[in-house]
Amino acid sequence: MNDYMTALHQRFCREPDFSELEEEIEQTRQEVRDCLDKMQRRRLMHLVDTQNLLREETSLASFTAGFKLAWGIARELEADGLYSFQKEEERRACEIMEREVNRDG
Repeated sequence: MNDYMTALHQRFCREPDFSELEEEIEQTRQEVRDCLDKMQRRRLMHLVDTQNLLREETSLASFTAGFKLAWGIARELEADGLYSFQKEEERRACEIMEREVNRDG
C-alpha cells in the first residue's frame, strides 16, 4: 500500500513554490559550510539530508492520513446510502405533491 500511496502523493500533492526560501536556505547552508572543516561539513550534509528525508516522509504520512480519512468518510456515507441530487429532488417533488393532494382532497 505504501507504493500506491507514494504514487498518489506524487500525482496529486503539489508542493507550493518555495524557491525563494529554498535559495535562501541553500545560501545560508553554503555560508555555514565555508566556516567548517571537512568532518563538520559531512555532519552538516548529513543533517540537511536527514531533514529533507524527514520532510518527504512527513508529507507522505500526512497525505496518507488524509486519504485514509477521506476513504473512511466515503465508506460511512456509502453505508448510509450514497447521496443523489436527482433522488433528493424527486423526493421533494413527491412531498410537495402529497401536501397538495392532502390539502385539496
